[in-house]
Amino acid sequence: MTETVVEPVRQRPRFHELTVAAVDRLVDDAVAITFEVPEPLRETFAFRAGQHLTVRRVEDGQDVRRSYSICSTPDELTAHGRLRIGVKQVPGGVFSGYVTTDLRPGDALTVLPPLGHFITEFGSERSRRYAAIVAGSGITPVLSLVATALATEPGSTFTVVYGNRYARSVMFIEELADLKDRDPSRLHLVHVLSREPGDAQLLSGRLDGDRIGGILDGLLQPAGVDEWFLCGPYGMVTDARAALESRGVAPERVHTELFHVDDSPVPTRRADEPAPEAGATVTVLLDGRASTFTMGADERVLDAALRVRPELPYACKGGVCSTCRAKVIDGRVRMARNYALQPAELAAGYVLTCQSSPVTEALTVDYDA
Repeated sequence: MTETVVEPVRQRPRFHELTVAAVDRLVDDAVAITFEVPEPLRETFAFRAGQHLTVRRVEDGQDVRRSYSICSTPDELTAHGRLRIGVKQVPGGVFSGYVTTDLRPGDALTVLPPLGHFITEFGSERSRRYAAIVAGSGITPVLSLVATALATEPGSTFTVVYGNRYARSVMFIEELADLKDRDPSRLHLVHVLSREPGDAQLLSGRLDGDRIGGILDGLLQPAGVDEWFLCGPYGMVTDARAALESRGVAPERVHTELFHVDDSPVPTRRADEPAPEAGATVTVLLDGRASTFTMGADERVLDAALRVRPELPYACKGGVCSTCRAKVIDGRVRMARNYALQPAELAAGYVLTCQSSPVTEALTVDYDA
């Protein structure tokens, strides 16, 4: 490995220690964590509704990082220094298990400033019709979006189709009810329960493509919605996106967010992209320092680079959160999947290094760009 010093382009976001102000039980397997953000860090942690935080915990030499969506509003941070996330326990999850059972007020967690593109340009002069289709913990960023829209845009409305298994498993049910009571004519909530039959057959069952289509045709009139927000499991998000597309909704009007993708695909190689026989020579630029190393053609850039630069930014390693985003300066990569980068970012040369493998003998990626 060789290293040189280059002129940094920007200062990348860094982890900061935040004190936990409150841990509120939402349902049996989910909590909301409120962080106390001191005045000097409020600008650093300023966010837009719909973004997420990367939270880090190191124990017994294991560095565990996870991304969780923010459910509070930007105004709450500005006025009171409160920043709140929702965490649902994942079976066998190291981090979510700790957070939902052992975390207490007064504890500290290491947190990266907000990231994410599940956002829109709210403004008091706008009058728009918003709609969201979510399932389970997918309500977390949408809660922030709904509260911000209703408070910021007096002329806008929001419809939320929210899928869960049972009524007792509905996260943020009290917060949603409060918003509904405050603006009954501007917020329309549609609850869909998959394992608790209700009076309406359309709203009883899993949020699959057929049910989503029925709800769109019977309740929402997609053509009249200005912006859509889809958040939840991969299958639900793709079904909803397909249902909207088939009804003529333009892709640029649809925002999507995933929390977790189960499989970990091996990057597929096109016939015109043969693997470098001897691997690749890779240079990573981070914090104004260049590090060069060799790696195998079927390794991921992030995994190989962490061996020489353990401070590299990352979180989910699943192509979902964009924390490991970098710009390809020289060479080419192939990505196994991408659920985080926007078309404009891809066109500009940005990649998710956790999903990227080299297809050229030399590769340079810039985390500072």
